[in-house]
Amino acid sequence: MKRRAFILGLGAAVVEPPLRASAQIPGRTSRIGSLHSAPVTAPHHVAFFAELAQAGFVAGKNVEKDPGGYGLRQEQFSAHATELVDARVDAILCAGDLAIRTAQRLTATIPILGVTEDMVASRLVGSLARPDRNVTGVSILAAKLDGKRQEILLEMIPSLRRIALLVDSNNLSTSHLAELEASARKAGMALSVHRAGRVEEIPEAIRDAKSGEGNVALNVLATPLFFNNRALIFAKVAEIGLPAIYEWPEMAEEGGLAAYGPRIVDIYRSQVSRQMVKILRGVPIAEIPVEQPTAFELVVNLKAAKAAGLGLPPAVIARADKVIE
Repeated sequence: MKRRAFILGLGAAVVEPPLRASAQIPGRTSRIGSLHSAPVTAPHHVAFFAELAQAGFVAGKNVEKDPGGYGLRQEQFSAHATELVDARVDAILCAGDLAIRTAQRLTATIPILGVTEDMVASRLVGSLARPDRNVTGVSILAAKLDGKRQEILLEMIPSLRRIALLVDSNNLSTSHLAELEASARKAGMALSVHRAGRVEEIPEAIRDAKSGEGNVALNVLATPLFFNNRALIFAKVAEIGLPAIYEWPEMAEEGGLAAYGPRIVDIYRSQVSRQMVKILRGVPIAEIPVEQPTAFELVVNLKAAKAAGLGLPPAVIARADKVIE
């Protein structure tokens, strides 16, 4: 399916209709727009569309994917979101604060389904239980998970003297950074914050995290920017010998030292897909609560630890849900 055909499928109308409240119409094709930096072939997107198909919404049959909405650079979000709004798609699927805010600025009626760190703290929704705007999705408990990973770092490396945070400067929600600093201080640790808002800024932020006195480890906070550029992060932290922990378990399986959090594939398969089915069947956004993850995994990668010359305490290995030998 060509991108132009998708964008122009409903003509050139630019006036938005009210949110649909009717059930699925037999024979109707639903169009799902997207603002994602990950490719459409990424495992979580594949799982999402496979689960939609199980519910009767089959890509290529009665659902059109957005051929131009995947693998986007952040600076492309605004132009593509404008095209989606002008084309009056049925829903816009987003990842991260920046993508959601971009779509939200352009439409108050087209349903926006997003996955991001903290929807309430970022002021994307007023309430998890009953979203008061046209946004719903999955809010991934960022503050609690950031703190838990900080605790795990201290357990993994008892000689730590400083914890560095790699933070996406596109995210508005940073209120929990003060809590992380207080927790580190209580444990006798110093905390430094290093920001990157574009892929080009990631290497310098990692180098800055390594500089300074005392043993240091890196807590990579959750964001699409870091997930989609994880290979770059893995290479840079290995290059300078900086132990790092990540949110998505898949990242430890792909070469990261350790990770604690929900699985991104499971979130798209079991939560985002279910929410999208409700939207396509006409359920109003206000009746689709923002969800949070329900399952979390600790994965440690002994191959990465060995390459870094790091011996992990047996207690950490014993309680890991998965160990990469």
